[in-house]
Amino acid sequence: MLLGIGHFYRLARAGYILAREGVFANLDPNLVPPAAAPLVRLANLFARSDGEGAGRALVRALSEIGPSYVKLGQFLATRPDVVGGEIADALTALQDRMAPFGREEAVAIVEKALGKKIDEVYTFFGDPVAAASVAQVHMARARYADGERQVAVKVLRPGVEGQFARDLRDMYLVARIAERWSSEGRRLRMIEVVDTLARTVKLETDFRLEAAAASEFAENVAKDPDIHVPHVDWDRTAREVLTLEWIDGAPLSDLERVAADGHDLKALGAHVLQSFLRHAMRDGFFHADMHQGNLFVDRQGRLIAIDFGIMGRLGAKERRFLAEILYGFITRDYKRVAEVHFEAGYVPAKHSIEEFSQALRAIGEPLHTVNAEDISMARLLTLLFEVTALFDMRTRTELVLLQKTMVVAEGVARTLDPRLNIWKTCDPVVRSWIEENLGPKAKLEDAGKSIAELARLATHLPKTLADAEIAVERISRMADQGVDLSPQALEGLADTRRRSDNRLLVGIAALLLLGAWLFG
Repeated sequence: MLLGIGHFYRLARAGYILAREGVFANLDPNLVPPAAAPLVRLANLFARSDGEGAGRALVRALSEIGPSYVKLGQFLATRPDVVGGEIADALTALQDRMAPFGREEAVAIVEKALGKKIDEVYTFFGDPVAAASVAQVHMARARYADGERQVAVKVLRPGVEGQFARDLRDMYLVARIAERWSSEGRRLRMIEVVDTLARTVKLETDFRLEAAAASEFAENVAKDPDIHVPHVDWDRTAREVLTLEWIDGAPLSDLERVAADGHDLKALGAHVLQSFLRHAMRDGFFHADMHQGNLFVDRQGRLIAIDFGIMGRLGAKERRFLAEILYGFITRDYKRVAEVHFEAGYVPAKHSIEEFSQALRAIGEPLHTVNAEDISMARLLTLLFEVTALFDMRTRTELVLLQKTMVVAEGVARTLDPRLNIWKTCDPVVRSWIEENLGPKAKLEDAGKSIAELARLATHLPKTLADAEIAVERISRMADQGVDLSPQALEGLADTRRRSDNRLLVGIAALLLLGAWLFG
């Protein structure tokens, strides 16, 4: 009963704040389920009329309700398929900032997590320099073999996991009600949305996982001369504490400082977008929270990324999909873009490639009739997902996250260079990936791998044929001498048959493939 009262109180408070800020003001009561229409009309009685739109109203409301809802808003900013493109864009403005908790409390958390006194871990541990809903960051110094160095220490906010768990229970309750009583709620898979948010929160509140993401990302870009990732100090990292190399650089949110340090803003803008594409296509692992506050530039002109709580992954199929659709739009090969969707299985085969190609042309051609600085690759992907929905393409979460990250990365790039030519900027990265992975060199490498695999299978042919011959002889003896029908004998016979059948099939397949390779 107490739990029910808690749910009711928290949800009622959240609903009141949403209504007061005018989130439901533009919602037509006639378009919602009949049972909800009176609630919408009641909510609009409390609404402030400032004319700013539902997106900004939602940002204000979520910021006031609390940290968990700020995190929900940031997550929904990556899901325009759920909230719509306009609201998703507005939600990118959510700032996850909170008042810091005391240094003494942070020290206690560090000592408990690392099992040592603070003076044994750091030679200096300062006051917080930044604070958010999940954690805050302290400047510190630590002693290493080559001397003392400055470090950044991220400390988990006390009680945050319990607060998130409580608010997630409320969100699950709303999601279950929505899916039970609303067909739109079922279509949007609201419970799955909360599931994904819960996983994201779990990852963000275990700093060992963020450290692992930073470490993997650093390995991927180790040979890239124009980007750097802070080193992880694993000896001073635990579930509640993350210690990283301190970054001295200008945040991309401070353009005056970036310019004053002598950096070429246009070159930096192109570098931001190219880096994102390179990580997504080459590595299949990209920073999915590339706003200006998480990007710096150091004295050497290198791009520095921080905060690896939200990362995106693409498999080989998704990387090829991304590269080919971008290249197809750049070269105006809409038929190939359509074919890629069908080959990936994203669009059902019941549809016509020609009709889909025609729909894609309606997206691509206008992009080639405007000035280069007016072309938006993020807008292209948004329109693409809108069109593919008409052809029954199911939502692909990894591609939606990719699209939303590109929106943010492109936005950062355009703040640095408002006249950025998207086609010209993306072309070398996409073309290089196509040539390396789908060109003649890649085909030769694939052919070499195929020959090696055929040779490996061929080496097993003599044993496979011998096993088959032994199996035939055993069956012949059984025919002459009678068949032992004991359980042990039957199991042995079944096992022998399975092994001989499998090996014989592998042998036949190897012979057929080898013949096709040699004589085809």
